[in-house]
Amino acid sequence: MLPFSDADTHHRSFPVVNVSLIGISALVFLYELAISGFAVIGGGDSEALTEFFFTWGFIPEELTRGEPFSSLLSGFGRINIETPTPTWTTIFSSLFMHGGLMHFAGNMMFLWVFGDNIEDRMGHVKYLVFYLAAGVVATLSHWLIDPGSSAPLIGASGAIAGVLGAYLFTYPYNRVKVLVIFFMITVIQLRAMWLLAIWFGWQLIQGALSIGISDQVSVAFFAHIGGFVFGAGVIVLYRLATRQPVWPARYSLAPPSSQFWRGRPLD
Repeated sequence: MLPFSDADTHHRSFPVVNVSLIGISALVFLYELAISGFAVIGGGDSEALTEFFFTWGFIPEELTRGEPFSSLLSGFGRINIETPTPTWTTIFSSLFMHGGLMHFAGNMMFLWVFGDNIEDRMGHVKYLVFYLAAGVVATLSHWLIDPGSSAPLIGASGAIAGVLGAYLFTYPYNRVKVLVIFFMITVIQLRAMWLLAIWFGWQLIQGALSIGISDQVSVAFFAHIGGFVFGAGVIVLYRLATRQPVWPARYSLAPPSSQFWRGRPLD
């Protein structure tokens, strides 16, 4: 299921941070296309792409050991993968890298649909801090599950999971249009709370099944889980601190802006 539109949110400002995050990720993916000779489109590989992923992707074992790897013996021979900045910086650089066209397109579509609404609610600066913090928590969640992994973690999905968690407790009743590809292609419309519940439940199931074999699984499910819990937790704690109901009231499907924003916004 791939969401491509939500119907019930009215923006107060242009989502400059969300668009910028998508733009930076797009530029990085274009760079990956260039150095891989377009092999990355289908999840392919090249010496330059392998070097890029291992240099700037987050490798749990590097953080555990407290020192970066300097080289890698691969099918392309021995290549230099020493990161020229401190190891912890790869937590952030990895958020803008993707391993294939579908990986990139799927992540950016989720961010496009859900991120602008959370930015509008939080405000630009707070949203940027929130997004990066969700990425850090997601990455460290993956590290806690498999601190000895030598496989690079790349992708924005952990940070985006934080956005999804925040969306669940901010706009649970919004209608989201979803493209479903299963024997046939169709479009359905779901409440955000049901779509996100299905998504998170799937991450929990797959995460539980991947325990002990994470190096053999190409998806970092615990990064998704950690990011989602963080995003939901931020909104829940904010609502408790401001004495608002944890679960937002159900608005009409097309509320006037004066009614929709009568609750206290995050900024």
